[in-house]
Amino acid sequence: MIQTDLFDLFSGAPEKQAEPPPVSLPTGLGPVEEAEVESKNPLLVAEPEWTPPPVVYERNSRAKHYRLTLRRDGVAVATIPARGSEKAARAFVASNAEWLERTREKERSRPRLADRWMVGTKLLWRGAMTEVRRCGTVGKPAVCLAADIFRIAKYDGNLRPTLESGFLRKAKIELSARTWELAARTRMAVTKVSVRNQRTRWGSCTEAGVISLNWRLVQCPLFVSDYIIYHELMHLREMNHSKRFWKAVGEVCPEWEEAELWLKENGALLGL
Repeated sequence: MIQTDLFDLFSGAPEKQAEPPPVSLPTGLGPVEEAEVESKNPLLVAEPEWTPPPVVYERNSRAKHYRLTLRRDGVAVATIPARGSEKAARAFVASNAEWLERTREKERSRPRLADRWMVGTKLLWRGAMTEVRRCGTVGKPAVCLAADIFRIAKYDGNLRPTLESGFLRKAKIELSARTWELAARTRMAVTKVSVRNQRTRWGSCTEAGVISLNWRLVQCPLFVSDYIIYHELMHLREMNHSKRFWKAVGEVCPEWEEAELWLKENGALLGL
């Protein structure tokens, strides 16, 4: 079964970001493709430096070119096309060592969301930075994020595990319902909708019509989560990121470029 993934560093979409310098490759090797670096956000807390892990080499039977991608967890992934070799891939990586180090340096300096959430912490919720506030409810303690209320065990300590569990519950209800609604609107044959804790992608789909979504989309504006859903639905027409695919996305979601930009600029606020 083929599975098409969305936004493993947004590698599938047409890119406008910096790319490695061009290199001379053996016959049959394609051009260098792009990797992503998130923009900085002063609302986040910088994390300490880390030692970069080794490059991971992955063969992709559908890939036409060698590709070097830096994931958000700091792992560099070198994609080997169907007719390529690991030896050529290692030479490809070596020729782009300076680009990879520059990109990693930018990644190391990129701020991250604070690990501990407490009353008073500001989180991205429904597309806006929202303060975690005490709720004046009777009985068990609760906190509010805008109009949404979440029950907690106590006010002190780290509220993140409890709140993320609450976010997941809401996401399973809201994102699933929205996916079925948009599937009906676009007449796409969806067989199942799954909302999970995905760490490196916003969504994915299979040829069998199974749509998987990242629960963190519930923290995004509606036009952004709708875009991800439409993106996956259009993969049921085109299981690739060809021009035909992006044309189909544009027909059902004219705001897709704006939504993708929002994700790139705010993904760090959601831990991606």
